[in-house]
Amino acid sequence: MEENKTRTKNRHIRHRDTWDPFQLNLVGAEKEGKRRCFRLGQYLVAVIVALAVLTSAVISKGSLLVLSLMSSPNSMRSHKEKQFYMLMLVFCLVYPNVLVFIKSLWRCAFKSFVLPNMRTMSFICFIECLVSLGTSVLVLVVMPHFDVLTNLFISGGVCIVSALLQIVYRLQDDKWKIIFPVCSLILTVAGYCLLCADYYVRVATYVERHGNDCFIYVGIGIFSSLLVSLCWWENSLQATNRKQKALSDLDSFRDFVFVISSILRIVVIGGVYLLSQVFIEKSIKWSEFIMEDDDWELLQVGLGLFFLQAFCSAACHWFGVVACKIHAVRMGFALPVCCTGPAVLLVGLMLFLTQAEHLDAETRSVSVAVFCESLVHVKNENVSVILLEITKSICHTSLGSYYVPWTFSMLLLEGVCMWLGFVACTYYVWGIKVQRIERTSQLFVRRLYESAFIDLSLLLNTKMKGLRAGNPESNDDIQSSMIYLCATMWHETYEEMLKILTSMFRLDRYRGDPKQEHKDRFCFECHIFVDDAFMNEKHTGKRIVNSYVNDLIHVVIEVYRVFTNKEPDDLSIIEMPYGGRLMFVMPEDNMLYIHLKDKSLIRNKKRWSQIMYMYYLLGWKGYIVKNPQKITRQNNPCRESMISLDGETFLLPQYDNDNKRRNISDDNIYILALDGDTDFHPKAVILLVDRLRMYDNVGAACGRIHPTGMGPMVWYQKFEYAVGHWLQKTAEHVFGSVLCSPGCFSLFRGSALMDDNVLKRYTTTANKASQYVQYDQGEDRWLCTLLLQQGWRVEYNAASDAYTNSPQEFKEFYNQRRRWGPSTLANTLDLLHSGPETVKRNSSISWLYIFYQMFAVGSSILGPASVTLMIAGAFQFVFQLTGMLAIIVASVPPVFYVIVCFVAKPNTQLTIGAIMSVLYAFLMTASFFSIIGEMVVQGTFLTPTGLFLVSMTIMYSITALLHPEEFGMIVYGLMYFICIPSGYLLLTIYSLVNMHIVTWGTRESNKGGDEVKKNNSLLCDKNCRLCCWDMKLQITQETENQLIQQITGQTALPAPPIPAATQKTNLKASGNVEAETNVDTTTEGKLDEVEKTKLLTDTPNMKVANEYDTDSIYSDDSIDKDYSNKDYSVDGFEEIEEIPVKDWVLPVKGEFLKKLTYANMKRNLQEQIRYAFRNTHEDDVCEDLVLMLADTVNRELSEVGPEDVLSESQLEVLQSALEQQARHTLKTSGLLKFLKRTKRAIAKTLAAPQVQRLDEAEYDFWDKLIQRYLQPIVDTKEHLDEVAAELKSLRNKAVFLYFIVNVLWVVATFFLQAIGNDVISIKIPKYFPNGTLAEEPLLVEPVSLMFLLSFAILLLIQFLAMLYHRVYTLIHVVSYRSTEKDYILNDDDDDGLTLENPNAKTLVFTSDDM
Repeated sequence: MEENKTRTKNRHIRHRDTWDPFQLNLVGAEKEGKRRCFRLGQYLVAVIVALAVLTSAVISKGSLLVLSLMSSPNSMRSHKEKQFYMLMLVFCLVYPNVLVFIKSLWRCAFKSFVLPNMRTMSFICFIECLVSLGTSVLVLVVMPHFDVLTNLFISGGVCIVSALLQIVYRLQDDKWKIIFPVCSLILTVAGYCLLCADYYVRVATYVERHGNDCFIYVGIGIFSSLLVSLCWWENSLQATNRKQKALSDLDSFRDFVFVISSILRIVVIGGVYLLSQVFIEKSIKWSEFIMEDDDWELLQVGLGLFFLQAFCSAACHWFGVVACKIHAVRMGFALPVCCTGPAVLLVGLMLFLTQAEHLDAETRSVSVAVFCESLVHVKNENVSVILLEITKSICHTSLGSYYVPWTFSMLLLEGVCMWLGFVACTYYVWGIKVQRIERTSQLFVRRLYESAFIDLSLLLNTKMKGLRAGNPESNDDIQSSMIYLCATMWHETYEEMLKILTSMFRLDRYRGDPKQEHKDRFCFECHIFVDDAFMNEKHTGKRIVNSYVNDLIHVVIEVYRVFTNKEPDDLSIIEMPYGGRLMFVMPEDNMLYIHLKDKSLIRNKKRWSQIMYMYYLLGWKGYIVKNPQKITRQNNPCRESMISLDGETFLLPQYDNDNKRRNISDDNIYILALDGDTDFHPKAVILLVDRLRMYDNVGAACGRIHPTGMGPMVWYQKFEYAVGHWLQKTAEHVFGSVLCSPGCFSLFRGSALMDDNVLKRYTTTANKASQYVQYDQGEDRWLCTLLLQQGWRVEYNAASDAYTNSPQEFKEFYNQRRRWGPSTLANTLDLLHSGPETVKRNSSISWLYIFYQMFAVGSSILGPASVTLMIAGAFQFVFQLTGMLAIIVASVPPVFYVIVCFVAKPNTQLTIGAIMSVLYAFLMTASFFSIIGEMVVQGTFLTPTGLFLVSMTIMYSITALLHPEEFGMIVYGLMYFICIPSGYLLLTIYSLVNMHIVTWGTRESNKGGDEVKKNNSLLCDKNCRLCCWDMKLQITQETENQLIQQITGQTALPAPPIPAATQKTNLKASGNVEAETNVDTTTEGKLDEVEKTKLLTDTPNMKVANEYDTDSIYSDDSIDKDYSNKDYSVDGFEEIEEIPVKDWVLPVKGEFLKKLTYANMKRNLQEQIRYAFRNTHEDDVCEDLVLMLADTVNRELSEVGPEDVLSESQLEVLQSALEQQARHTLKTSGLLKFLKRTKRAIAKTLAAPQVQRLDEAEYDFWDKLIQRYLQPIVDTKEHLDEVAAELKSLRNKAVFLYFIVNVLWVVATFFLQAIGNDVISIKIPKYFPNGTLAEEPLLVEPVSLMFLLSFAILLLIQFLAMLYHRVYTLIHVVSYRSTEKDYILNDDDDDGLTLENPNAKTLVFTSDDM
């Protein structure tokens, strides 16, 4: 209700100034904010992860302690039980090494690796053997002879080497923090001393089962813990800048080293076990390893403890990684892990006390010693074996001594010292900085975790990032990046243009002022490339923009008005060699460029637009950034806003972005490819940027594409897109790499596009039939194929949502898929053909992934035959036909449609296809009920078809539940099911038979005008016949103008000289390209006839420093040289100069001149003043100033209509009056310091759109780029005929291949039906729902069963991949929400960064106007 009141109030204010106060309410234009449910969900996930870390760590540590107790020589268990528990203890140590071995071997076998040098590998293997020796000796030899509390405390000493290295290398960012490792070392040594003292007291006071041999085990335990502490030597060294280079080389061959070292560790563990048990203690009896029937409890307890320890150790490590990635390092990682030891101690003491109370209920012992002595005689079967062993172990400490039980406090003090030393050694974990979805290799040094010391292993293995964060080569801080949003437009509607512009303005608002630092550290530019933007005006033949461009201009104005409540301020119009460019400054000073392409000057269509912006943004801008000295100074006519009225100058935003790019590497230059109707939010872009930032081998990343629209075709596509993203793309992402990153919303890495054999080959012009299919019918898939073949990875982010319009008509949908289908198959076959080379280059693609894709391609090829057999099954059940006859009847419609597609025209094919799709929908409904009927007839759903249907339903339901925001897509599943024949049978036939048609078939509109011969300027055309002479008399528009000029005595202004390269280009274009048709177009707000031959532009009277010469910009000397001894006019501008322009410029400028109408100007001025006074905490003065200036406008323009454009003289008078009123109001308020920003706001309000001349260097770039790659294609008739013949030949081969494969499949099934199920069939036991077995088995054809099983296995693999992908998507979303930007204004009172010249008070460089 409040929103309605606010909108009503704003409308009343607008209604005072114009009769048209109504405006659009764009969906998504409101500010994004953190939703409370997401914030609560974030905290809930963090709490759950923290509890999971603590619980798994406690269970893991407790299980290991219990196993050591059960295998102890002091245990009350039998020898067979002790031997079995000791074996389980060995398995607990071996299990993590087996995991690392499998993972490393997988990476070495199916991914790339580097062989290390023998010296490095020998050193690492030696260290690993020492660590494994220490771990196995401590766990298998020492711990069984200690009590449970000593075993819990002694493990804290494994941090001693880490503390020493921190002291030696001074790894603290603050010097005073060295106290932490020093205290850790002191406390650990004190703990060892207390351990020795405690055992000395035990031996001296004759505590049970403590003799002089205890000192041997104490010494071995201390020594083995020192060996274990060598495990994390690399963590301290990698934190030093001196050792980073040596250790960085280790990452390249770490997989191979882990394969060898894990085997060595397993061998050492086994050797220690055999040496201690066989040769030293001689306690192994091999015959007792044979389990008998009465050993079930032993197996249950032993295996249960092993699986608990192994699973919980791995779970603790994984949840710890998750906690770090979701930015819950303190609450979800450090705190639970540090509390693991105290929690285990607390649980143990609680169990001891409860057990003591239970066992002492009858004896009523007067002391702990008496109670402990009574435990020897306890044989109660109701007492838990584990609890009894824990109780007895605690009693074997000083607590059970008759003489000095107070010495038990030394044991507790030992535990406190060890725990505090461990916490002090890992103090850096509490202040670690973690990026979103940081790689595990950046979080932890070692891939291996020590299951025996899971809590200490996690903290000591966490990377120290103190000094490395200050290293410029470190990846610990978020690196700045530049994002170029590049949208290609081809005949979009007004509503579709609204989507893409709204999305860009949302990102502008999210990024904010580019002068201010953003937590995501990125800058961006928006580029829109409009294909087919020009047409010929009827009657005059002038080349003007068409209605699509006019719609786009209106959309820009409307969106700007919705976001800012004013018109666009800074606009420049530039004539380009390819057409034209419109340059806008968005509300937050980010740049928006609209490139208008003339198809008579440059190639149109999407691929060539992509080549155009890739070469411009990556090639040209990268060149000028790397070579600023080769670019001449900018001496173009500039916009009025470049120089303020008070002598202030600044770097324009478009040049500022180029200047910032000098400090950004090509790896952090990103191009976001968009379609002209894509709708997205800033979150979607940032999530894609995260993927490319974190993983250097990722060349592209795509998001979740949602089709929008209404109607049955859209419903079908919604479920098709959902299933494709839920299962197919996730499987590609998990098992290898995504094959296609759609061009409607994909982020590409600049260095990947600039790689060899990518962008250069992408410019290849199709000359062969196969190239037309692969290159031009699916350009985004071909670009991804080039990236994959070059070794780059393509990823999919399910949380990055984008919305795009989908075909709503049957014809448009079939034509779209007619392009996509053959292109997908061609690119996939190309990738499979280059499989050996791709596997060598691309670490993400393995031979298993190649086989997976081969199976997927084979399944898609057999799709038509599978659908035909499904329809045959429906015929067989519904009409009671025999199997043979059902197959024959089901094969007739596909064969009929193949013939129709060969002989009929495309429109006829589509009409017949639509009719057949409706008929097939009824048949699919019958097929659905036939499957249900078969289950009813059989009396069970445990048939192959029934199980497949039920499992598919369950799988899709679970998948939809795991995508809660998309759960509604499951409703469209029925529509998708009944349209399977149309999508997999008829569409396949239509795509293959029409493969020779290479036109797009979508958005083919004549809105811009049709093409005719270039005679539209012809005024008189007469043919005269005189005797044998034939005379032709023609008078054109240009001839008439020259005659009039001669009669009236006027002389036309000479046109500016055209560079030779441009003349050649224009000649080629005019000679090869057909002219446009004449379309009657009226443009509002045209200028006078005199202004059609010249344009008045403002030129600054001072020299602006080169945008790349930072020394000249900020140097005081250069300021004095440039601006001393010059006279300035009042407004700071020289005499205006004349720039001849083309015919399209003035109508476009006229559209933007509407900002100078009375109604728009008043609103613009009010908003400009409010924007200028933002963050000044002078709201009252601001509103007073707005009211006074609004009254001034009303007074000065009292005789002007609301829709009248002000003349130049009226603008000058109004500007003077506004400045006088502003000075008076601010002087009265005592705030004259804000006068400069007020004058700038007034000047920007009254500034008209400017026409600029393109820089000569950039003009030369575009000219050469067009000549080399983008010259309009003109094919001869012979070449077109040759290509058409090749395309038909290719079509015939593809159709023949498809036909043969599918016919063989159908024929095989047909003959199996003819032979009969009794002869060739697989007998499957038939079970009823109650579990009883039927007498007669189910008879299933072997071919159908194998295909059904293969398809089910494929779906199961994709389902498992989806589960894995959903977990990591959740991690990414939670980590993003924890660092999401809040839309809170900055409370900085300053105008921005100001660099003052102390020698010249009249000149100040500021960033306020950027």
